[in-house]
Amino acid sequence: MRRHEPGASRQRHQRRRQRRAAGAVLLPLLAAVLAGCGIRSTQVPTDFGPAPSRLPCSLPAAESTATAGPGIPVQAFLLCSGQLVAVDRSVRIPDGTAEAERRVLVAQGLLDELAAKPSAAESEAGYSTDVRQALRVSGPDRRDPENTFRLSVRPQRLSPAELAQVICTFADSEATAADDGTVILGGPAPTPLNRYTCTTALRTHPSTEPPNPKPVGTP
Repeated sequence: MRRHEPGASRQRHQRRRQRRAAGAVLLPLLAAVLAGCGIRSTQVPTDFGPAPSRLPCSLPAAESTATAGPGIPVQAFLLCSGQLVAVDRSVRIPDGTAEAERRVLVAQGLLDELAAKPSAAESEAGYSTDVRQALRVSGPDRRDPENTFRLSVRPQRLSPAELAQVICTFADSEATAADDGTVILGGPAPTPLNRYTCTTALRTHPSTEPPNPKPVGTP
């Protein structure tokens, strides 16, 4: 039988106590080391506030394509940041439509687009419209110039921004035969006609810049 010396037993017991003591010290140290393997905290402030929203009047390409839709591609001028900004739209015209009728259909489609509520993405980007009423448009009366548009209300009764939207949308479209940024508008016949120009000033300040109409027939 193996003899156990009291001195050797005490030494083994002492070594076990030392290992347990060492383990008690190492465990917190190990936990600290493991914690250090993660992302360290920093003293540099990282709270820069909420993420920036979309830039005003900025639309993703996918949204522009979606709002354009099928049909003849056109552009309508909406209000954004106090200015007129063109957005892509489309109007449907039956095949074989005569040119004069085609122009009126395009003009009516543009008015409908101006009166429609902007898409969710456009509204989020700051777009709006001042065209609140369902405007109707017709072609020239028998004594009018061939590129005349007559609205269901007199242009002077529209708000400044509303009239500016109509002027620039018509003048920039294939609805008008002119290619000089002008459009001839009037109310129901036989009210007088005026020629309006979509100027840079009108696009920049549609709510405050007078459209400066010229009676038709004057230079």
